[in-house]
Amino acid sequence: MRLASLVLAALALGAPAARAEDAARIGCVPPGVWADGTGTAMEPVPLLRRLAEAPVVLLGEQHDRPDHHRWQLHTLAGLHALNPDLAVGMEMLPRRLQPVLDRWGTGELTEAEFLKQTDWRTVWGFDPNFYLPILQFARLHRLPVVALNVERSLIGRTARNGWAAIPEAEREGVGTPAGPSEAYRSRLTETLAAHDRPASQAGSANGGTPTDAAARFIEAQSVWDRAMAEKIAEIRRVTGRGVVAILGEGHAAHGDGVPHQLSDLGIAGTAVLLPWDADRDCDELDGRIADAVFGLGPSTAEPEVPRPRLGVQLDPGPDGISVGAVSDGSVAAAAGLRSGDRILAAAGNPVRAPADLVAVIRRQAPGTWLPLTVRRDGADRELVAKFPAEAPER
Repeated sequence: MRLASLVLAALALGAPAARAEDAARIGCVPPGVWADGTGTAMEPVPLLRRLAEAPVVLLGEQHDRPDHHRWQLHTLAGLHALNPDLAVGMEMLPRRLQPVLDRWGTGELTEAEFLKQTDWRTVWGFDPNFYLPILQFARLHRLPVVALNVERSLIGRTARNGWAAIPEAEREGVGTPAGPSEAYRSRLTETLAAHDRPASQAGSANGGTPTDAAARFIEAQSVWDRAMAEKIAEIRRVTGRGVVAILGEGHAAHGDGVPHQLSDLGIAGTAVLLPWDADRDCDELDGRIADAVFGLGPSTAEPEVPRPRLGVQLDPGPDGISVGAVSDGSVAAAAGLRSGDRILAAAGNPVRAPADLVAVIRRQAPGTWLPLTVRRDGADRELVAKFPAEAPER
């Protein structure tokens, strides 16, 4: 039997019809079953054959779910068995780290060297073991891996000040995004409202109104989507390969975000695939959320230990880092940090870049205090950040 047939047989995991009776017991999409955007079971082999011919396939994820990443790897393997001429795009790394990805792909770096040279824990933060199997698969099969993202600071600046306020030379080559759909605007507005920094605070921190803050938040998300779409389109046009992109679900669902920007860039036929957790609300299967979803069983994985969070947005600059915004109810707010404060030291360690502060915070145990030295209005001040006895939920 050919390799492609073996992989497809493994992905099929039995006939969907045989498991339809389990739907009510387990969830709207039974484990191991592919379904369309309404939750109707689909035959996996014809589905994967069709997807393998798509110019772009987006594999969405919730970043902290181990099963999502396992599903991504197996789906990538199935698509590769049918179409070996693929490239892999990853949201996890910004464009400046492409040389490191290239060295990884040629086998020059060990895993430890790769993680160190990408500064993975600071740049992305989520457990690298979620993503290393995908990276190993790509290297094993000599598939190009492309960094899709831009620096977080670019997105943060857009959210605070608007895209028009950022000089073209500082936009990392990203073009102006296509306007988002009204449905996407509504979902992003709801996301902002549910965020731990209310829209009212975001607006007042910059001298604007809540409406201004929401508009900038939506614009920042669109710039983020556009940046990744541009790299995907570039890979497709330069190499002719099918592109399988690993990215957060919010950038892909409902054909908004990256698919919308790809369409504006002239790349049609993007397919969106999502993993479907057993406890997920069936009402979300509205027929538009994705081209196909894959049912997952109840998770048995231990949740990742929540990381300590200071609760600030950081603005790196030539003289160090400054606080761009402070989240309401955060450790930083309780410590008295303010927007515009320049952080000079943490626990006596000089802070010159975001990574310096992140490294100190990650060493903080629950219930401990972190001395901070900040400069405000030309004078140095000593503040103390008190971390709760139990780390907050993400």
